[in-house]
Amino acid sequence: MSFELVFLFLAGFFGGVLNSIAGGGSFITFPALIFVGIPPIMANATNTFASCAGYMSGTYAFRKEIAGHKEELPRIIIISLIGGIAGAWLLLQTPETVFREAIPWLLLFATVLFIFGGQINSGLKKLASNNRHASSVGGVLLLIILLGVSIYGGFFNAGLGIITLSYLALAGHTNINAMNGLKLLVSSAVSLIAIALFIYNDVIAWYEGTIVLCGTLAGGYVAARVSRQLPQKHVRRFVIVASIITTLYFFFDTYAG
Repeated sequence: MSFELVFLFLAGFFGGVLNSIAGGGSFITFPALIFVGIPPIMANATNTFASCAGYMSGTYAFRKEIAGHKEELPRIIIISLIGGIAGAWLLLQTPETVFREAIPWLLLFATVLFIFGGQINSGLKKLASNNRHASSVGGVLLLIILLGVSIYGGFFNAGLGIITLSYLALAGHTNINAMNGLKLLVSSAVSLIAIALFIYNDVIAWYEGTIVLCGTLAGGYVAARVSRQLPQKHVRRFVIVASIITTLYFFFDTYAG
């Protein structure tokens, strides 16, 4: 059994565990794909492919909570699909060297969101509750924000869930289970349409991506069974440390290497 196979499976496994408990699995899986020699844009596309099964299974698990928002589902799905394919198209138009230089900044953005996402969401919930009678202009702005969130997700998958939760808080959602379900629905729609474009342009590393995917599913399954015994705050601290180290490494590799 080759080192690459074991390494990618373990990266996927731990990424799946993190995604199930605290989020942030892409801080493990995306760098792992680059480490084994996959070019950055292809690694990003492959990471989206490897993450999608987890989004879809999670969406199914929250189907009852999602069904409580039937009236807004068509709008959410359509905008997520439009933004997802736009972001994926932008990624494919980006030169490899430019994307490589953007990676540290994208990771830094995702890291800051992961660390301060709770505070951001709390602030947005207060803002939303104080403005429940917003004008139709506010509704249009929310659709534009969702489109921007979806474009980001199609371009760079890491941090998508955290940004989507922030959007849902701003839109006035307060039920955390419903928010998680809608977050996973948006992530699934964005990823599926992006993957379709990635397949058409042949930028997915199928062998490596499938190994990571299998590891992610195994990690998510294990985490679902033992999550009650794992203190979430400790897991979250681990993700924060790992994301900071990963971001610093890419800054050093890109600008000082």
